[in-house]
Amino acid sequence: MYDIGQLKRLRWVVRLVLALGVAASVAANILHANPNPISQTISAWPPLALLLTIELVSRIPVNRWYMATIRIAATVAIAGIAGWVSYWHMVAVAARYGEVGNSAYLLPITVDGLIVVASVSLVELAGRIRIIEAPAVAPVVAARETVELLGGPVSVPVAVAPVVDLPATERRVKGGPRGGRSGPQDSGPSLAGLNGKALMADTPKV
Repeated sequence: MYDIGQLKRLRWVVRLVLALGVAASVAANILHANPNPISQTISAWPPLALLLTIELVSRIPVNRWYMATIRIAATVAIAGIAGWVSYWHMVAVAARYGEVGNSAYLLPITVDGLIVVASVSLVELAGRIRIIEAPAVAPVVAARETVELLGGPVSVPVAVAPVVDLPATERRVKGGPRGGRSGPQDSGPSLAGLNGKALMADTPKV
């Protein structure tokens, strides 16, 4: 089981792998484009758009299911467009620089496959890190205490705070030398400590 530090370091490794795949795709797109800055910028944009989209998906959490569905659908659409364009650009570049036969068509799949695996891994790691970093909220335990009133026993709901295990030094400070109260109790017995005894023992009987 990985701790939070190992997951964050692994996330940086996955980001480097994703950047390497996107860089290879960008290079192939630029080599395929016409030798002018405008054509090269247009060809390089689809892989960069995919990289930015994956970073947004992995970094920004979504609480509503329909928003998550829209975001995933948009990411899949961008990935499909970028993969289709980059694939044929890489096929043309590989054929131009000496790859023949099926190699020119299989080589681009390694780049696109690397981008897909790195993207899914990055989103999964981001989700695990958010789960670990989320603050744990201790539930409040609801209990019922039976007390004796004039009309008979009554079940009263009592809110019990979650038990927190304090260090031994804090227990001695808070509870006294023997873990109990020191000094007189001015506020009287609590409702949780009655355990079925009379709540109004001093009330005169009618």
